[in-house]
Amino acid sequence: MTVHTDKENGSEQSTVQVVEKRVKPTVIRRRAKVVAPKPEETKAPEVLEAKQETEAVEEKIKTQIVQEPSPETPAVAESAVEPVVEIDEKSADKILSQKEDLSPEERKIGVVGRIDLDKTPEALTSTWKENAKEKELIPRANKRRRSKEEIEMDSIQRAGGLRRYADIVRVDEPETPAAKAVPDRVFQPGMAANRRRNKKKEGKKTVVTQPKAIKKVIRIEDGITVSGLSQATGIKTGELIKKLMDLGVMITANQRVETETAMLIAGEYGYTVENVGFNEEDILGAPEAHAASQHLTPRPPVATVMGHVDHGKTSLLDAIRKTNITAKEAGGITQHIGAYQVKHNEHLITFIDTPGHAAFTQMRARGAQVTDIVILVVAADDGVMPQTIEAIDHAKAANVPIIVAINKMDKPDANPKRVMQELTEHSLVPEEWGGDVICVPTSAHTGEGLDKILEMILLQAEVAELKADTGFRAKGFTIEAKLDKGRGPVATVLVQEGTLKTGDFIVSGTFSGKVRVMRDENGKLLKSAGPSTPVEIQGLNGVPDAGDEVFVVESEQKAKLVAETRADKKRKEGLFAGSASTLEDLQRRITMGEAEELAIVIKADVHGSIEAVADSLGKLSTEKVKLRILHKGVGGITESDVMLASASRALVVGFNVQADAKAREAAQKNGVTIKVYRIIYEMIDEVRLAMEGLLEPDRTEKSIGMAEVRQVFQVSKIGQIAGCYVVSGKIQRNAKGRVLRDQTIVYEGNISSLKRFKDDAKEVKENFECGIGIENFNDIKEGDMIEAFIIEETRAKLD
Repeated sequence: MTVHTDKENGSEQSTVQVVEKRVKPTVIRRRAKVVAPKPEETKAPEVLEAKQETEAVEEKIKTQIVQEPSPETPAVAESAVEPVVEIDEKSADKILSQKEDLSPEERKIGVVGRIDLDKTPEALTSTWKENAKEKELIPRANKRRRSKEEIEMDSIQRAGGLRRYADIVRVDEPETPAAKAVPDRVFQPGMAANRRRNKKKEGKKTVVTQPKAIKKVIRIEDGITVSGLSQATGIKTGELIKKLMDLGVMITANQRVETETAMLIAGEYGYTVENVGFNEEDILGAPEAHAASQHLTPRPPVATVMGHVDHGKTSLLDAIRKTNITAKEAGGITQHIGAYQVKHNEHLITFIDTPGHAAFTQMRARGAQVTDIVILVVAADDGVMPQTIEAIDHAKAANVPIIVAINKMDKPDANPKRVMQELTEHSLVPEEWGGDVICVPTSAHTGEGLDKILEMILLQAEVAELKADTGFRAKGFTIEAKLDKGRGPVATVLVQEGTLKTGDFIVSGTFSGKVRVMRDENGKLLKSAGPSTPVEIQGLNGVPDAGDEVFVVESEQKAKLVAETRADKKRKEGLFAGSASTLEDLQRRITMGEAEELAIVIKADVHGSIEAVADSLGKLSTEKVKLRILHKGVGGITESDVMLASASRALVVGFNVQADAKAREAAQKNGVTIKVYRIIYEMIDEVRLAMEGLLEPDRTEKSIGMAEVRQVFQVSKIGQIAGCYVVSGKIQRNAKGRVLRDQTIVYEGNISSLKRFKDDAKEVKENFECGIGIENFNDIKEGDMIEAFIIEETRAKLD
């Protein structure tokens, strides 16, 4: 600790100690610390008294030196003063140690060295005066200038030495709080630059994240195009088209795929397809709800009358209804579909009379299972005719029981035995002959067998346990619809479920409306109609198609929404639902497990040709693909044949016949394939090829070459390249490769690259060297053998 003393004013100043510490290359931390307080600020009484005495002595000495200079005693003065001025620290300590023996009264006296300042001799005063004059004459060249530290030390010595001074000025130093420890930071040049560089690198990295669950869901609206599916999944369009081709669906990038197909394709890549389009079930109700109802009650059976033209279908129905409907129609031929109800033994039976079979097939083509029983009318005097066979095929395709009415038994040439014999040729064996087909002889004029027909219908209904729920909103099918000039659109509807009431809002096909007027078959106004009841309604805003379903909805707005949505969907699709009957569609359905047979409709010019074609085609059936002849007949291809094929997704084949204009138009509209031939063998061969095309092709493996690995090269971004020598055959690029090690197959994959020196090569022949790269395989070793082979596909044979 150092104390500075100012001689002129006698004040003392304490020093400040500065502590420096370098914390950074460009930062120095300085901390100031007061070493000791100033003496004047000290409140100790002995310090103040000593200070005053010292100042008084010094002032007295100065006065004596100035007033009484004495040149006579310079040596005494010099000898007296010199020990005080020239005293060093050690001498001062020694003097202070001797001073400790003094009494307290003696210590209060100001002392410099061992000279008593209060008792200075008079001789010394005169000596100093003379000495002062001499000093003025003596040059001061040899006297050096003392430093500030030396002056301060003199002041301390005059005060009694270091120890004496320490006893006087010792003051408790205030405790300073300990400085908070600051950890030393190790400075490393370039760290800031490294951080900036690392941040740039991190910004350029592509962060690979697992898609969230919501990203794995694709929301589509009633189908999606292939390109749209590609954008939604991030999968290339070509890859999706290839997947669809594997499923037998030939489609382009801009064509739409069905929701079910999209679900199948997306599922292979881990995606889930959610149909967010308009769901009719939310408004119309799920069909399962009707079937699962616990409030089912028996309903009347629905019987459809079918048969050859002029065999007495309407006359028989007229006799059953005991009314004369035939006379009211032009020429005695049924002009429109009629649906009627009759009562027998307190039970109702609903009959549907059809003009031919076109309407029946149209309804089936749209999924309308309107009938429970088919009444096949065959004239006893005419036997089984072409339209009779056609009706049999329609009934079999609908999978409903058949009751044969052998009509016109009142004719003299009626032969029911011959009719039953002809029926057996078409797999309809009567019960009398051990079969399961009920045959009833009838006569519309005499009424023979009418009651038995009704009893058989009720018996079949009882066996089938036909039931319906009247508590649901009504549901049914459109049997017939027309545009009446005075009444507008009029539709004949068969109610199947629930109860239809006047004022209900309904939807039929792409049209909607409100039931304003409802009549029965006799023209009587009705307020409600239960299951299996045919009614004629007015109020639709258009004419629906035969077979369109009829639903009752809650409000007019919902009815319009359903109808408009269906119309928009129909415009997009361009075809009716379920109408595709092409070979491609059949192949797709067989691949997906939806179909196991090829249905076909045969038409020929003569009966003999039909039998020959049917026998030849029947032999083409196999365990994988079965050929089912849905219908065969003599004559040209008609619209009825096309509609039958459309309903059953069958092909139409003609031999020496042509299709009329209506049939061609219907085939184009419904997507039915029609094939016409003039040589029977060409027909058989093409049908055989069509069936073989539905089979999976046969695949055989063919080895084309063998190469020996003599050296292995590691190429960046590619992997291993095997330097080989072709031992036999040839190696082709894009062929398959099999790696053999000690006669054991190590890996099998595609040959991804083939080089001859540095150039790419399509193939390398025997006795040449080449470089071979195997896709996804990097464990090739010297001495391995690489076998190149290809897979050849051949058309599968039925036999």
